[in-house]
Amino acid sequence: MSLMALARAEREDLHDLLVGLSPEQWRAPSLCAGWSVKDVVAHMLGYEELGWGQLAQRFARGLFLVDRVNALRLRECASRTPDELVELLETHLVPTGLTAGMGGAIGLTDGMIHQQDIRRPLGLARDIPAERLVPALRTALFAPTLLGVLRVRDVRLVATDMDWSFGRGPEVRGTGEAILMTVAGRRDALDELSGPGRTRVARRAGA
Repeated sequence: MSLMALARAEREDLHDLLVGLSPEQWRAPSLCAGWSVKDVVAHMLGYEELGWGQLAQRFARGLFLVDRVNALRLRECASRTPDELVELLETHLVPTGLTAGMGGAIGLTDGMIHQQDIRRPLGLARDIPAERLVPALRTALFAPTLLGVLRVRDVRLVATDMDWSFGRGPEVRGTGEAILMTVAGRRDALDELSGPGRTRVARRAGA
């Protein structure tokens, strides 16, 4: 299956999640500091409507600093209701624009990490297919905006629920999802990891 098809499957799962959320859950905090569940969804979908020219303008306004650009775009999307965001997702189940980059790898990885940013605080666990997790892990490790490889340098990551490993050094073991979230800088997943290399990763997580 192509990366774009995997990204679409991830967004279909996100859609199934969102249509079942209560108003209280939409307002609940996510793993992204200061962002509610609604904020995360607005962030995920906010770039779908922008052409490359509009995207360049947003980056220029944000001084080409990713956090600043994201904050500016989130303010532009703040008035969207949950129903409007679900409708926007239905229109863009296949990533377009920025999230279509790298053949859909950006949409897949960004969508997976942010869906877990929503699910984890709400206690809504799921099983992510290995065929999606493996390319998402690869992208999270090396994508310029994440550079997760810096957080897990000098250790060997070993997934306990699928045939995947990466790196050299003392082992860090956990599910593929917990490793992905740690690579992405989410400290919430650290307690689910074990092994002699965990302390090294813990010092860098969240950076």
